[in-house]
Amino acid sequence: MAEATPFLMFQGGAGRAALDFYVETVPGSRIDTLELFGAEGPGPEGTILRAHAVIAGQKVMAHDSFIRHGFDFTPSWSFFLDVADAAEFETLFAALSAEGQVLMPPGAYGWSTRFGWCSDRFGISWQVNLA
Repeated sequence: MAEATPFLMFQGGAGRAALDFYVETVPGSRIDTLELFGAEGPGPEGTILRAHAVIAGQKVMAHDSFIRHGFDFTPSWSFFLDVADAAEFETLFAALSAEGQVLMPPGAYGWSTRFGWCSDRFGISWQVNLA
């Protein structure tokens, strides 16, 4: 059976910093495997050829593209985080939105007592929900 895994393609060598940030910030996150480009390329040495990680329990793959693309991440794809308490909500939303962009400020929008949507400094979009 085929298996679908979200694939995060970073540009400009930002992949390792992004994965490290997610592991430090988001509970239930870790890097399982990390393959880096070597001196022989074709990508810049030390950037991610292929990484397998878990972000908040969700398996993902990551790659640092050495080809510059005219597109990047879009908020139409996001991680949706359900958090258990208000303190965790505030901590996560503040960390994920720092140096990024707040798309919907934290508030009560009718479907949740506390919800916020942001893009982090790497361009990944996060919806944080107080469950």
